[in-house]
Amino acid sequence: MERPIVSDYGAHYGAINQVYGLPPAAAMSASPAANTFGASAPPANMFDTVPGYEGTLAGGGGGYLPPPMPSVPMPVPEQAPHPPDWHIPSISEERAREAFATYVSSNCCYSSGPVTDGVITNMQSFNTYRYRLETFTESRSTEWSQEPYSGQPVDAGVQPAPGPWQIAAQPPPFFQDQKQAIKVPFTSSIKNCHVCLGMGNKPCTTCAGAGNKVCWVCNGSGSRLNDERCSHCNGQGRENCSSCSGNGSSQCDTCHGKRQLIVFINLNVKWSTEKEDFVAQDLSGLKVEKLEKVSGKELFKDSQFMVYPVMGFPDASVAQASQRIVRDHQTKFAQTSRILQQRQTIELIPVTKVNYTWKGNPYVYYVYGNEFEVNAEDYPATCCCSVM
Repeated sequence: MERPIVSDYGAHYGAINQVYGLPPAAAMSASPAANTFGASAPPANMFDTVPGYEGTLAGGGGGYLPPPMPSVPMPVPEQAPHPPDWHIPSISEERAREAFATYVSSNCCYSSGPVTDGVITNMQSFNTYRYRLETFTESRSTEWSQEPYSGQPVDAGVQPAPGPWQIAAQPPPFFQDQKQAIKVPFTSSIKNCHVCLGMGNKPCTTCAGAGNKVCWVCNGSGSRLNDERCSHCNGQGRENCSSCSGNGSSQCDTCHGKRQLIVFINLNVKWSTEKEDFVAQDLSGLKVEKLEKVSGKELFKDSQFMVYPVMGFPDASVAQASQRIVRDHQTKFAQTSRILQQRQTIELIPVTKVNYTWKGNPYVYYVYGNEFEVNAEDYPATCCCSVM
């Protein structure tokens, strides 16, 4: 088999392939050894011009590529024929007492008096709703990559390169983030290494290419303090460079001594879940940050290609937020990615404000979340504890 001829920089070839969905076998996965370009950036004219990939940069940075218009009509979001039953549960006084008792027992400096002798006078629910929309998208970007040439297939110019969105990629299950790098077919060509200029090695940075350096024992004098000849360098004042074994050069880190690089376009496919939350205003007096540590009860879940905003929810702010967020997601992410699936949920985070009296004085504590966490900042029966 003949060795591929090094192509001239700046060669033009290829045309946009109109055949959609190149078979995965042709879309070869990029080798793990492929390098993105670092400090030793290659010259701009090192890369061929590939139709459909004119904005591709070395090392990426060109941004995500907008997907093509769908060839078939997009499915219309389905609205539930009947609004769900938004029944909101509430906790009992007995459950509130149990949660209070657990909370107090976990604090060594709290007396159990308010638990056993306190009288609950009022319980009020301030249920907080958390609306969440998740949009699962597929985004694509391209970059020029390189790796040492060691006989890999070279296919530039064999036929037109497929467009970035014409290359088939197998997505993961919905809402599971993943990345995949695919070598774009018919973009691989051979170039002389731009770092070593095709030599395969470069001057040693330790000895500046001399192959030797000043003896560290005699500091270059060739003799010791007693005027005896330095035994380390045999009186020469210099010693072989250990970094390059006296050769004055070392293997090129970019081409690994191969002298040539195979350069190609990598297609970077990213599947990601874009999330946005809305928490309805809580008027109970409980600090909002407390709710971040607890879970709630899922009241509603809807998952389809594109969801329809929630309708008929008792809290108007949740329905309004759903309309706004759904619209924003479908507008924003369709510009730079392909929407594969959307999922929206409404979660109830129960918050109960418990008013009670103890020794004739009024106090308050809160029970919140599925975990029945308790917050009682004005707990009246505390004592000073010391660790012995």
